[in-house]
Amino acid sequence: MTKFIDISGVHHAYKTKHGPLPVLDGLDVGVPKGEFCAVVGPSGCGKSTLTRLISGLMRPDSGVVIVDGQEVTSPRKTVGMAFQNPVMLEWRTILQNVMLPLEIVAPGMKRDAAEARAMHLLEMVGLKGFENKKPSELSGGMRQRASLCRAIVHKPDVLIMDEPFGALDNFTREDLWQTMRDLRAAEPFTCVLITHDLRESVFLGDQVIVLSGRPARTQFVLDVDLPADRTIDILYEPRAVDMLHILRDQIRIAQGRDGEVH
Repeated sequence: MTKFIDISGVHHAYKTKHGPLPVLDGLDVGVPKGEFCAVVGPSGCGKSTLTRLISGLMRPDSGVVIVDGQEVTSPRKTVGMAFQNPVMLEWRTILQNVMLPLEIVAPGMKRDAAEARAMHLLEMVGLKGFENKKPSELSGGMRQRASLCRAIVHKPDVLIMDEPFGALDNFTREDLWQTMRDLRAAEPFTCVLITHDLRESVFLGDQVIVLSGRPARTQFVLDVDLPADRTIDILYEPRAVDMLHILRDQIRIAQGRDGEVH
């Protein structure tokens, strides 16, 4: 299958007062169009650096980052991003916050059409009736739902998620995994998810990439052979449990020691 995201031989180091700090060391990553790729690895191994390269917020020291056949050399407008902290403009309503990307990348879009698009997504994630609330009036899980809507409202070709559910309790997190599953079915996109939660990576991913310790390279790739309409219960089935054990072992290898992994 053709790679929609193709990262080849990427090296990158950050400049520090003590000299270069190598973060990526010949990294290779390939993600087919429409696939959900989860990326896991030890803390500080360069996972967030990977998202900045894909979005065009930074360029590698060497190697190539290609998205949809084009080398990424500058920030890309056709990217959606969701983070652990769903930062929103407090003076705007939830609906207005969700519409913000449309104002930036599609300023000529009629307001009625923009509102209809945003409301459609808010209804999909269970926030119909809360569109006129301010962010401070919503729970953390509800704000994250709105953040997901904002990330895909402009129909990005790539969605980047950097630990978006990490600060939530387990029940809310699992609920949002299923919301993400449903959004993906209704709004196809290519996604790169950064996570420390192995269960999350298996539930949401078509493939899970394990990065080595810093400087990172692709250590292992797991193909997740589970149905697209999976439910949380599938994580307790033997085939999913086996995948989790494989990933756990790979993370321990990446850490260079036996360590506890969520």
